[in-house]
Amino acid sequence: MASLQNQQPPAFFVRGPSPFARLSFFAAISLALMAVDARLHYLTEVRQGFTALLHPLEILAHGPSAAYDATRDFITRQSLLIEENNALHEKSLKQSADLQRFNAMQAENEHLRNLLKASKETPQPGKLAEIIHTSRDPFTRKVIVNIGTQQGITAGQAAIDEYGVIGQVTQVYPFSSEVTLITDKDLAIPIQIERNGLRAIAFGYGRDNTIDLPYLPMNVDIREGDKLVTSGIDGIYPSGLAVAKVTRIERNADSPFAHIVCTPTAGINNHRQILLLTMANVAPAPSESSKPAQPRNRHAPRRP
Repeated sequence: MASLQNQQPPAFFVRGPSPFARLSFFAAISLALMAVDARLHYLTEVRQGFTALLHPLEILAHGPSAAYDATRDFITRQSLLIEENNALHEKSLKQSADLQRFNAMQAENEHLRNLLKASKETPQPGKLAEIIHTSRDPFTRKVIVNIGTQQGITAGQAAIDEYGVIGQVTQVYPFSSEVTLITDKDLAIPIQIERNGLRAIAFGYGRDNTIDLPYLPMNVDIREGDKLVTSGIDGIYPSGLAVAKVTRIERNADSPFAHIVCTPTAGINNHRQILLLTMANVAPAPSESSKPAQPRNRHAPRRP
């Protein structure tokens, strides 16, 4: 009975070695394994096997971070692509505008070279002028150029381009001049037919950029396609400058005159630069009442 009372009840938890003993044991094993692996490389295959087994877990662990990085990179690339696309579009527009200006400047330079060539070929020297605006009167064919009396321009000077006669200076101001185009109804210009030397007076029609040859009889020797050039008898236009080409001839038995329609050779509505030829015998500038432009005879036959 006494022996039964001296017995101790079994412990509920079995206690092993102390924590310090365990730490020391496993530390010693770790050091031994590290030394053996460093010397003999016995654990290389074991380590590679554990790495292969743990790789899927690493992928799962890094999945959220990789998805976040991919999403951020996608949004960043989209923003960069949009900005780059906008910058390229803006650059393309600017280059397109520059190219258009370049083409315009190239055409203008070609026009200026042709004008200078025309100036060398004409016996009378000229001054280059630029059209700054057209007349405000819709019933006239006039333009305003950027040189005037301060640059030595006088009323009566002929205006030409590389293709032929544009018109004539009819009003002069200190820093600008008014040029009446040959298609204006109040401007007359002495011409001759290049083919046969027939002389006549050409008048502007005033409405459809054409020129009339009135007062010529029905049997006049003029054909469609004949070229009209300046006769030079007025002392204003040098002889031989191209004026127009005959495009239509109408002969009506009820009228003693032929109806002859001509199209100007010069680009009267195409360019901004023209050449003002110096008059052969420069005289004092005429007054307003003595403009060199010859008015149309109001009794001349008109177009139907």
